[in-house]
Amino acid sequence: MLSKVIKIGNSKGVRIPAYILKECNIDNKIEMEVKDGKLIICAADKPRKNWNEKFREMHRSEHDILLINENVGIEAEDWEW
Repeated sequence: MLSKVIKIGNSKGVRIPAYILKECNIDNKIEMEVKDGKLIICAADKPRKNWNEKFREMHRSEHDILLINENVGIEAEDWEW
């Protein structure tokens, strides 16, 4: 499909037909990448996508331990409030 690059203020843009956006599951946000001289546009993942499952996985593999013991070496009076 051929399309034109259009002027949008001080920038330029490309109109993407609605059926292509729908097929690619693109709603509002996208990720853009240039690879080998080609522009790749993808639907942006939600920032916390799959976090619940990842936390469960960490728990099962016992990688969810505290790295800093909150009760050692720091007293309340050491903090500036």
